[in-house]
Amino acid sequence: MTDLTTLTAGRLLDGYRKGEFGPVEAVRAALERAERIQPEVNAFVRILAEEALAQARDAQERWRRGEPRGALDGVPVTVKDILLLKGHPTLRGSRAVDPGGRWEEDAPSVARLREAGAVFLGKTTTPEYGWKGVTDSPLTGITRNPHDPSRTAGGSSGGGAAAVALGAGPLSLGTDGGGSVRIPAAFCGIFALKPTYGRVPLYPASAFGTLSHVGPMTRDAADAALLLDVIGVPDSRDWSALGPAGGSFAQALGGGVRGLRVAYSPSLGGQVAVHPAVAAAVRRAVERLAELGAYVEEADPDFSDPVDAFHTLWFAGAARVTQHLGRYQRESLDPGLREISARGARFSALDYLAAVDVRMDLGRRMGRFHDDYDLLLTPTLPITAFEAGAEVPKGSGHRRWTGWTPFTYPFNLTQQPAATVPVGTDGDGLPVGLQIVAARHRDDLVLRAAHALYEAGFTSGGS
Repeated sequence: MTDLTTLTAGRLLDGYRKGEFGPVEAVRAALERAERIQPEVNAFVRILAEEALAQARDAQERWRRGEPRGALDGVPVTVKDILLLKGHPTLRGSRAVDPGGRWEEDAPSVARLREAGAVFLGKTTTPEYGWKGVTDSPLTGITRNPHDPSRTAGGSSGGGAAAVALGAGPLSLGTDGGGSVRIPAAFCGIFALKPTYGRVPLYPASAFGTLSHVGPMTRDAADAALLLDVIGVPDSRDWSALGPAGGSFAQALGGGVRGLRVAYSPSLGGQVAVHPAVAAAVRRAVERLAELGAYVEEADPDFSDPVDAFHTLWFAGAARVTQHLGRYQRESLDPGLREISARGARFSALDYLAAVDVRMDLGRRMGRFHDDYDLLLTPTLPITAFEAGAEVPKGSGHRRWTGWTPFTYPFNLTQQPAATVPVGTDGDGLPVGLQIVAARHRDDLVLRAAHALYEAGFTSGGS
């Protein structure tokens, strides 16, 4: 008998259409998996079992009548506890958020999923206000890696990545302000896409401003395209949202990579020390894309590490999101968040605008780079998952999470689409990710290249 928790969203929908199984079976299996994994990996803030089964029964009746509501009718999905889900508290990993508030709205992406008939399994874990690249918080504790629970799942969308990797729903909504869907996806061995900024509307607006994107976390690129087609439409609550996409991302998947001009930058021009096992796995994936017909050459984008500018913008955002807190609430914060908020509060308007200048110059440089190259390939991360409960690897010398994520946050500054694809493991069986970046608005190329690797059987998935 087929284990429904191993199937992609696309395969579940095919099974529903053919009558092989129904949404109730799929959702019940995903809920059972969620309950089973929760004690070990701590992926969920809350599991919505009764509500999910009721939604699944409604979806099953629609499929029985041959009248599915939308493109994801009956598919189980999880939502990061940064995004609003009507009827349930969105606590953002913080004791400072009142769970007794009025929770009467869906975030735009959640609303689109509801309209498409998706079934909400639960809310997944996040560090407090999504501030760092690992997932632990004073509210929910530590989220652990599905491949080795002594290691971190990454963050800040770590709960969603662990849930997808372990079969607790094939689709998850995450947010990414500096790598927060790509980091945990790479550590957990799944696919994730940070779309072009504005492709997926965001409301309420993030305190981290236009660094923060909403993105799909899935078992493969085809599911991400399917999800992006649903959530990547305008919403009047987001003034910075893009207009409608030019076509279906799912229908554009089959273009392959033949003839694409691809730059491979193994270390951003020697700026990043990459673990040998990571470098080897990524290089093999790059070589496979060349075999599939891409024109690949080693070439580095023309920029130096923009971490100082990123910190100015990020820490100022942290100061803003915690600005309203009283003394006792502030004392309850994650100590790291409290520290960067204090630093961010000391920046001047001129400091902030100087960081914006760096950002604009970086965007110009990457725009010019993509005049010559359709895609940029890098490792997603220079390392694999390290010990759980720590912001940085022991003995690394890094002070903040940005020290070990130099490949991810630059492309939040530039607002480009960037995905991570699982392309192997290190000597300890921990996943390695390949990052695929394209020019703004070319999400289709990122998804096509990733899909080509899946179609070629090259990728390695979750546990």
